[in-house]
Amino acid sequence: MFPVGGGVDELYMCVFSDLEKAHFLLWKGLCIMKRIAVISAVLDEPHHCQQAFNDTVSGFQGIVKGRMGIPFEEVPVAVISLTVVGDLDDINSLTGKLGRIEGVTVRTAVAKTEIP
Repeated sequence: MFPVGGGVDELYMCVFSDLEKAHFLLWKGLCIMKRIAVISAVLDEPHHCQQAFNDTVSGFQGIVKGRMGIPFEEVPVAVISLTVVGDLDDINSLTGKLGRIEGVTVRTAVAKTEIP
């Protein structure tokens, strides 16, 4: 992080490197840091809600790093775990959109460690 101006309202430029591209953010006094999180979802009657779930997740493909799904054949339930890396706004947005899908219950665990 290095200063880009002077005075009390000094702006800082933060340089983040990502495997896909380098990001340059200009933010007033703060750098946006990413977090690692796990989003766990239980789909009741997955044949009714799985398409909406998949469509929502695909809209956040930039932050989704891994996905594991376990269908239960004896009961109409599926459990899906998503590993994501992003800023808290993106993680919370994805969690909220998934939680609004009927038949989907979602919980998120976020690492305390921040990464650039």
